[in-house]
Amino acid sequence: MPFLDHLEELRWRLFKVILALGGGFVLAFVLLSTKSIDLLSYLQRPLQAISAQQLVYTSPTDPFNVVISASFGLGFFFSLPVICYQIWAFLSPALYQHEKRVVIPVMTGATLLFAAGVSLAFYFAVPVTLRFLLGFQTQAFTAMLTVKEYFGFLFGMCLAFGAAFELPILILALTAFGLVTPQLLSKFRRHAIIACLGLSAIITPGDAVSAMILLAIPLYFLYEGGILLSRLVVRRRARAESIRGEAIA
Repeated sequence: MPFLDHLEELRWRLFKVILALGGGFVLAFVLLSTKSIDLLSYLQRPLQAISAQQLVYTSPTDPFNVVISASFGLGFFFSLPVICYQIWAFLSPALYQHEKRVVIPVMTGATLLFAAGVSLAFYFAVPVTLRFLLGFQTQAFTAMLTVKEYFGFLFGMCLAFGAAFELPILILALTAFGLVTPQLLSKFRRHAIIACLGLSAIITPGDAVSAMILLAIPLYFLYEGGILLSRLVVRRRARAESIRGEAIA
């Protein structure tokens, strides 16, 4: 296909992605605004599990801004199948058959890992962190959480955990491009522990030490999983080169 035709196809693919994002945002906004569904109350479960206090807001725009922010995130989730299909439809003609067999499992694994990170944050890390933070110095201070601060903390934690859980996919990609090897990754295991702690401290919101530890532990195990994936990629590459060499001979 000529270069200009590629650009034209890319333009239409992007247009469909934008339409899907817009449709997902509208659907999410309607769901979040419907009282019968009340997803915002469900998102308060980590707080309700440890405290009976009601969230407050200090600005008339805070509830609307929270709904808008949540609609973007939920809308992206709704439109994700369309986005993945458009990416696949654009790239698949340029891929070999063995590469096509790899792309779908990788995309599926990346999605499941992101969902696992978000679930760990929502059902475990956020409640544990809130229990520690809200139980600290209660004799001197009275907690009064605002809608803006709570949902900002919740969305930040979920996004940080979801992104961090993509580490094995990142290692897999770096190995496929020949930038890292299993031997190199194994050599820097001790450094990886420090890196996991540092990365957890950077991407977790606020000064929650408990959240940093809760992210650093699974992050290191994901690093070990990345080493296993890296070895698998290297073995498959060596096997393919061996078969190719035998065929030439």
